[in-house]
Amino acid sequence: MGFETFGFSQELLDGLDAMNFREPTPIQQQAIPEILAGKDLIASAQTGTGKTAAFLLPIIESNLKNNTGKIDTLIIVPTRELGLQIDQQLEGFAYFVPVSSIAVYGGGDGKEFEVQKRALREGTDIVIATPGKLLSHLNMGYVDMKDLKHLILDEVDRMLDMGFIEDIQRILTFLPEDRQTLFFSATMPPKIRQLAVKLLKNPVQINISISKPAAGIKQGAYSVYDTQKLQLLKTIFEGRDLKSAILFAGTKQKVKEVERELRKMGLNVGAIHSDLEQAQREEVLLGFRNKNVTILVATDVVSRGIDVLGIELVVNYDVPADPEDYVHRIGRTARAETKGEAVTLINPLDQRKFSRIEEMIETIVEKYTLPDNFEAGPVYDPIKNKEDSKGNSRRSKGKPQPTGASKTARPVNKVNHKQESKDILPKSESDSNKNAHLVKREDWKKPE
Repeated sequence: MGFETFGFSQELLDGLDAMNFREPTPIQQQAIPEILAGKDLIASAQTGTGKTAAFLLPIIESNLKNNTGKIDTLIIVPTRELGLQIDQQLEGFAYFVPVSSIAVYGGGDGKEFEVQKRALREGTDIVIATPGKLLSHLNMGYVDMKDLKHLILDEVDRMLDMGFIEDIQRILTFLPEDRQTLFFSATMPPKIRQLAVKLLKNPVQINISISKPAAGIKQGAYSVYDTQKLQLLKTIFEGRDLKSAILFAGTKQKVKEVERELRKMGLNVGAIHSDLEQAQREEVLLGFRNKNVTILVATDVVSRGIDVLGIELVVNYDVPADPEDYVHRIGRTARAETKGEAVTLINPLDQRKFSRIEEMIETIVEKYTLPDNFEAGPVYDPIKNKEDSKGNSRRSKGKPQPTGASKTARPVNKVNHKQESKDILPKSESDSNKNAHLVKREDWKKPE
């Protein structure tokens, strides 16, 4: 099945061909016809399944046929990074199509605000915006949304978690009620379904393998004390011919510390955290996309907001508090049916959190033994282990035994990585889409 089966114009097909898009993914196969038919939609799809193209392509096609010169589509996103990413993909898809767009987000200077203001006042086809900055423009009275035909909320679960629900409700007061509304989210908890009941009209529901890492990701973990983490990072990165990797840390202080240590190792590293100006963040992300930065160290600000092919390794320096964030973090690798590896460093206090992750993804992640030159780490026992993250109480007498699918644990080290690089999870990503299904409105009940 090719994209031509959707009846797209030749100009849009030329753009897809130029970007090497050949066959639609399951979420695209199911969502695009429904969106083209003008139906409201609530879609759950894990990261890396191609959901951005699933809503951008039919919107571009619709705008090509019914261009009014006014604001046609509003896409609301939780972060500026995701907004910029969507805008860049839009530029690629619409390379041969006369469709205009503007990304509206905070963190820039006065000149940037004026550019956004002018585009919103004069009319642009597609607006991609974060809630707070969009409200700033709307409240000034020069943004005309009366001709809006499409409203898209991307990463709805993330926006609600970040407390944007009131901003979204205020934005809705500026929009016409007669519109097409699309919800895209990696997860679909009850609070999102409740919001959907209020905003969507007879929606089609699509679910694509929710909350499961892609099949191409080889997952592993170390049970360590915090005092061992920086030394272990050297072992993980040493001797690897990496072209692209991401390391996630829980705080900006840890991001800075890890970046500093990796630079001491002579590695090509960049960092993103809240202390950086927006222009600095964009410069680092551009360098990472262009492969001028090999290792990106970041907080969860980019766990959902970056789509870069060829990321080979994801390292969780800290275990995320939310199991869903784990899926989003490691989902940066093994995208578009490629393969990758994810390694997590688990201190004793994070063992309970990691066990909840394993429960959610229904997988026991292999626990690697520490290299021979390391002091023994804590035994991995989420129920019994009461030691603090610095190892101040009793330590294990021996090395932790591996648990999980593999009986033979292996360290991630200089010797093994060249061997392992040949056989990182050869399973097909298509396994994760076996349960894809589409449910019509009559089967979709209002939550209790």
